[in-house]
Amino acid sequence: MAKMRQKADLPTKVCAACGRPFAWRKKWTRDWPQVKYCSDRCRASKPPMAES
Repeated sequence: MAKMRQKADLPTKVCAACGRPFAWRKKWTRDWPQVKYCSDRCRASKPPMAES
C-alpha cells in the first residue's frame, strides 16, 4: 500500500484568476502542466482574451 503524502509535500501553483496558491490533485495527474485555475468558478471568471 502506498504511503500517504502530506498536502505540504505536493506541488503547488498560483491561480491565474484569483492569485491564490493551490495544490496538485489526483484528477489533474495527466493535465497538471495545463492547469491554470484553482476552481471552476475561477475558470468561468477568467479575463477575456485580448483581441489582436
